[in-house]
Amino acid sequence: MSDSITLTLIGGPTVLIEYGGYRLLTDPTFDPPGQYQGPHSPVRHVKTKGPSILIDDVGPLDAVLLSHDHHFDNLDNLGRSLLPKAGTVYTTGSGAQRLGGNAIGLEPFETQLLEKGASQKLLVTATPARHGPVGIDVGDVVGFALGVEKPGDLVYITGDTLWFDGTAEVARRFSPKIVILHTGAAEPRGRFHMTMGSEDALEAAHAFPDATLVSVHNEGWGHLRESQDQLADVFASFNLSKRLTRFEKGKALTVTW
Repeated sequence: MSDSITLTLIGGPTVLIEYGGYRLLTDPTFDPPGQYQGPHSPVRHVKTKGPSILIDDVGPLDAVLLSHDHHFDNLDNLGRSLLPKAGTVYTTGSGAQRLGGNAIGLEPFETQLLEKGASQKLLVTATPARHGPVGIDVGDVVGFALGVEKPGDLVYITGDTLWFDGTAEVARRFSPKIVILHTGAAEPRGRFHMTMGSEDALEAAHAFPDATLVSVHNEGWGHLRESQDQLADVFASFNLSKRLTRFEKGKALTVTW
């Protein structure tokens, strides 16, 4: 018996995940292009492209998977306005304290059960993330692993992170069908990466040999240094083109197994 999941890239890190009647959204960003500064960060972000789906057209959400609330390119003004309308917002412990309301803070490898009716259950597990080099303190960040029969057997969303011991531990513990990589090699504060570049994505390809890989957070913001096309070229140079699935903004991608 086959099963499937549908992903729609709205823009930046924002992905609509549809599975088994559940509708989840990652890192909501819906503002139009412009220059912005979030309430918890000194960095000004320049947004160059708007979302492929307007916020009013997203529809009902069972949960938001928010890797962190304090950077504007992961949670902007319109995205923040959407949070109270979602069933639950899963995020970091410090983020849940700031957001209040329906936000639940999770520590790395802590699992919560998301229920929808008597027979529909989804396991939501927070995963470790390191948003930049060692010694750069940008606040708490998490990724997420979704599971059905056991934690992490469905989807792993890295969140804003580099490849490090924590992400490698995710690969040791979980066997997801799909891995959503936050790439783009972001450089908002200097010539060092705050999100995955091609070298990190190659590590993930090796660590998750059976997963479908898609990349997000690689367009729409001025501080991103590596596009999806550039990442695909790197994978091609290592004869790994089949490992990276093209993820086009605004077009639903259904993965079946």
